Amino acid sequence: MTALEKRALATEVAVKDRRLEGYAAVFGVETRVGSFLETIRPGAFKSALGNDILALADHDPTRLLARTKSGTLRLFEDSKGLGFDLDVPDTQIGRDLLALAERGDLGGMSFGFTIPKNGDAWQGNKRELRTVDLREISIVQSWPAYPQTSVAARSSGVGTYAERYLALLTECRS
Repeated sequence: MTALEKRALATEVAVKDRRLEGYAAVFGVETRVGSFLETIRPGAFKSALGNDILALADHDPTRLLARTKSGTLRLFEDSKGLGFDLDVPDTQIGRDLLALAERGDLGGMSFGFTIPKNGDAWQGNKRELRTVDLREISIVQSWPAYPQTSVAARSSGVGTYAERYLALLTECRS
């Protein structure tokens, strides 16, 4: 069996009506993963979107937040990356993550996956993920591998943490 790989990304997360939304992965952004650089090709998650995918806290299967099979986790691909929208459970971990998201304290998002045959391509120390078997997405409370990911708690009538974070990033890069 292929070993499960995990990638964490700093992202904005939006909270709205006990929902978290954002991006678990972004396309076309080069990120250092250990001794190599990695990018994700658009469409890399497409074949996995019909599977039962979990939403976890920090890749911990005992800290389940939602899943696609029950409809509490919704995943989609767009031109930016792998987006998600999840219904936060009324559990201690759910309440804790909502509180951290509302304060802007979450580190970002991550995803756990395996690579099917011919699912990646290497050129020197650069790896491109072309097709992945997605197993889970995770809200990361600390340090993500991909700083471009986002997770945010949405609130009505107020700029989301994600919007403020993106505005700050845009300002810093200018």
